Amino acid sequence: MVVRRIEQVASRRLAGKFAERNDRSDSLDRPSSDGARPSSDDGSADTDTETLLNPLTHLEEVQLLDTTLRDGEQMPGVSLTPADKLEVARELDAAGVHVIEAGSACTSEGEREGIRRVAREGLDATVTSFARGVRSDIDRALDCDVDGVNLVVPASDRHVETKVGSSREEVVETTVELVEYATDHGLWVEVLGEDGSRADLDYLEHLMGAGLDAGADRVCYCDTVGAAGPEHTAEVVSRLADLGPTSLHTHDDLGFGVTNVHAGLKAGADTVHGTVTGIGERAGNVAIEEVAIALDRCYDIDTIEIDRLYRLCRRVADVTGVVLPPNKAVCGANAFAHESGIHTDGTLKDGAMYEPYPPETVGRERRLVLGKHAGRAGVAAALAEHEIDVDEAELREIVSRVKELGDRGKRVTDADLLAMAEDVQGRERDRHVELVDLSASSGGNLPTASVRLRVGDEERVASGTGSGPVDAGLEAVRTALEAGSESGTRADGSERSESVAFELDSYHVDAITGGTDAVVTVAVDLSRGDRSVSVSASDADITRASVVAMVDALDRLSAVESNDDDDSVSDSAELPEQAE
Repeated sequence: MVVRRIEQVASRRLAGKFAERNDRSDSLDRPSSDGARPSSDDGSADTDTETLLNPLTHLEEVQLLDTTLRDGEQMPGVSLTPADKLEVARELDAAGVHVIEAGSACTSEGEREGIRRVAREGLDATVTSFARGVRSDIDRALDCDVDGVNLVVPASDRHVETKVGSSREEVVETTVELVEYATDHGLWVEVLGEDGSRADLDYLEHLMGAGLDAGADRVCYCDTVGAAGPEHTAEVVSRLADLGPTSLHTHDDLGFGVTNVHAGLKAGADTVHGTVTGIGERAGNVAIEEVAIALDRCYDIDTIEIDRLYRLCRRVADVTGVVLPPNKAVCGANAFAHESGIHTDGTLKDGAMYEPYPPETVGRERRLVLGKHAGRAGVAAALAEHEIDVDEAELREIVSRVKELGDRGKRVTDADLLAMAEDVQGRERDRHVELVDLSASSGGNLPTASVRLRVGDEERVASGTGSGPVDAGLEAVRTALEAGSESGTRADGSERSESVAFELDSYHVDAITGGTDAVVTVAVDLSRGDRSVSVSASDADITRASVVAMVDALDRLSAVESNDDDDSVSDSAELPEQAE
């Protein structure tokens, strides 16, 4: 495999940098003694107007090293199988991530198998393994066929003396030996000074310089516990970047993850470590999707394929089981959602009115949410999406009902809206898919479920298995709907009905009563193509509530598509006359 050298985009120094801070602190706990703006000897601010107006970086591209499969997996509760690692690595590579840290080869045989699978997949990205400052870690990495290692050595005195029981000079000697050993075996090497943001800066500079002199391809500034501010980050990185190519590894414990990336790039770094959605230990790592969109929108700097960011975030969330916060930049459910009447009206008139960039930029769609803040424009637009025509009086009544339901603290789903419209207009709902019966069992090793559905005029019975009774119930629904339908091919090569190919965009459970007999509400968001619906169902049985919600959502999707088909037939019938 040809190793893709990230040094193809070389580190370049800016003409203007942050000046060195006076009276540097040697504290083990804080990168600096205070958070004040650095001052020069004459008391004037070092970061003068000229420096502030310098461009972020002269680089046209900033490279991203993704450590989701290593640092991200260190998040409590996250454990990835080799298959999981390969799935995420493929998505990272498709998005154009430059370097993928596939794991820590020293951890276990299962971890090594996962790294091997990623390394042997033939990805365009450079694939690396984390390695501690011991030769056996490099040997294990070599056994995994990786392109390189991220060699982590202690930098702060706390790590040098207390953690590993060594001395500064011994760490330098060991680092030089290990870099030479790794490069002699053809590995790309990045040296990371662990806890570098709290290290003595002169020693950190000496340590990283020794690594580069020994043949390392680059060094990395590590704010291991997220303790640094942007001023200190700029000071340290400016010193390291004078030595050679420098990366940034920041955490978000103080909320400075992206800010420190900005400061580090301005000080001369050219590569950023991060994880998808910012997963990681404690408050997490800097999120690569946030770095990518910020550099693209504010500085016109290339990183990865930003139109794949949402897909990448969803894939990582699905594999890790870490739910995406609704207010998360780029990938959160509310990032492009609008409920307020004023915001909805403005957004419908001009998409840029209340959004920093079009949702399509990151592979998403805008969403109008209904609740007590909804206005006429938002409700009318939501009804139009479902191809429901209402007059002014009907619209007023539906808006009133939407607000009333929202005032009760309820989420107003698409199913709620459609039910309101049907009631106001006095229409009977024509169901396409309906749940007749459900039975589920979670006893034994394999949870199973069976369902009986009425699909049009036909009844269908099917069973399914899954990781739990809910999963089994949903699989049974899929199987029942696939029966007798036109088939296509699944992603894994098996046959699948195109009519039931849908995406479960969101699944949320709330207990709405207390006690052991609590009633739960299950809310699901389903999409197929450019159509999406949100539906909720309540029951004392979570499996029944989940299946009812899923079936109701599929029924709503089918109803909308049936209307589309009717319109299509009508349009086709008129074509010959139009041709004349």
